[in-house]
Amino acid sequence: MERLIEEMREDLGRRIAVAADRLTDRTLAEDPGYAALTGRPEVRERIHRILEQALAALDRDSRGLPVDPACARTAHGEGAEAAVRGLPLESLLRGYRRAGRLLWQALTEAAAAHDPAVLPRLLPGAAGLWEVMERMSDAASEGYRDADAARADRDRERRAALLDALLDGRGTAREAADAAVRLGLPERGRFAVIAFGPGGSPPGPVPAAPAVVAAPAVVAAPGRAGAPGGTGAPRVWWRVRADGENGLVELGHHPLESVRELLAPPGARAGVSPVVGSPAELAGARRLAELALRTAPAAGGPGATLLDERLPAALVASDTELADRLRRVVLGPVLDLPPEDRRVLLETLGTWLACQGSTTYAAQRLYCHRNTVSNRLRRLERLTGRSLSDPAQVVELALAHTAVLQHGAG
Repeated sequence: MERLIEEMREDLGRRIAVAADRLTDRTLAEDPGYAALTGRPEVRERIHRILEQALAALDRDSRGLPVDPACARTAHGEGAEAAVRGLPLESLLRGYRRAGRLLWQALTEAAAAHDPAVLPRLLPGAAGLWEVMERMSDAASEGYRDADAARADRDRERRAALLDALLDGRGTAREAADAAVRLGLPERGRFAVIAFGPGGSPPGPVPAAPAVVAAPAVVAAPGRAGAPGGTGAPRVWWRVRADGENGLVELGHHPLESVRELLAPPGARAGVSPVVGSPAELAGARRLAELALRTAPAAGGPGATLLDERLPAALVASDTELADRLRRVVLGPVLDLPPEDRRVLLETLGTWLACQGSTTYAAQRLYCHRNTVSNRLRRLERLTGRSLSDPAQVVELALAHTAVLQHGAG
């Protein structure tokens, strides 16, 4: 077959040029992807190049020569360029299929015009041609996917930088406003931030580790939480970091409670900021969300802690040095007891506070007699010098107890 192609070389050149014209017209008429993104001369040049390279690859294949690496590189580049231009992959592959059919038609017509008797010599080349076209389309697909993945990485890095500008308070107010616009956030609205610690579990396809170490991935959670541009649920943008995950939530008309319901499954540790009215306030909201996270129960709980539900605990968590001073001054004598005595008194105090000062309810929760609870509380009063009948001193004890829960008894 190799001598046959060489004998028909001149005629094939003319027929391939005609085939390129025909396929260009058909492509622009039937495939809006090409028509919208490029002009006729460029489409025609690309198609003509594909046809010539396929013929050259078929010629090499018929002579038992290895595939020319340049052919695959060119197809890979074609695919990458198509991805950069936004051309659908299906449009690209359709062009290769059509090119293969037209090239076979040009070969058979040229053979018939050259000498009808040589047509049987051409038939074994059919399988070779389709193999050549498959290799070229595979290389183009790989180039397309590589370029598409690189573009997605760049988009994630860009969104990561924009979210950093808002959530970390980087840059000027003008830069923050520009970042909000580029993320599609309105100038005024209802926003909140949800913070998960390491190992948190927000819903949706959030990667377990940053796609790029220097610029971790940012994705939008689909489903009930929606993706940017969706309706019927708050929009959320995730910022994944090594030390946890932050979600920037555009609430719209939804209540703040919906953040807990939609984004934090029961048992997850998360903190939710109060509602803020502009993107410029998001850096402060992130800090408050992380403060709320620090007050969240170690396990169990409603799924997320709203800051406004834990303000006393947040007050203690906001200053570690002051919290340490508070627990030592108020509960120091209790903390100095042997471990089991200390545990019993602290558990009794915490339960009594949770039961709103009811000794009876506290006894039920602790599975002991009411008098036992009363005796323990009187002992705690003697040790601390605080009275549980004095509201101001109860506040001190409650805050000191919270400091012990957050920072330990050591």
